[in-house]
Amino acid sequence: MSLSSTGALIYCARTHRYLFLLRNSARHAGSWGIVGGKVEPGETVIQGLHREIREELGGEIRGAKIIPIEQYTSDDERFIFHTYLISVEEEFVPELNSEHRGYCWVRLEDYPKPLHPGVWRSFKFAVIVDKLKTMETVLSDVGFKNKVPKGNLS
Repeated sequence: MSLSSTGALIYCARTHRYLFLLRNSARHAGSWGIVGGKVEPGETVIQGLHREIREELGGEIRGAKIIPIEQYTSDDERFIFHTYLISVEEEFVPELNSEHRGYCWVRLEDYPKPLHPGVWRSFKFAVIVDKLKTMETVLSDVGFKNKVPKGNLS
């Protein structure tokens, strides 16, 4: 049986910036990561992602597109991490829980350091960065309008 986890890079289409969270927990404290965590028994990966967003950011992102970016499986196949991209129209101020002690909105090329090892692993693959850059272009197209209410969190 494998442990399944999920997380998301949150992208603001208007500013072209991503939300990163500064970890506060003992494991990887002081590293920058993304919203996410373990999928609980009985949850789908997407349900787990929504729960993690509520817990870590203090609200829900409504009406946003959730785009699969990567599925990482450990060599022993005991751990699977599903990474998504969520596009919002406006940046927002998250209400962080105790897992994080800070946040920042930055362009992808200006990501904060040090990155959480899992996020760093994804970013070191050019195919992942290229996919994110392609999605930035698609999501920033003037013909695309996300129906997320202003402020994004409720």
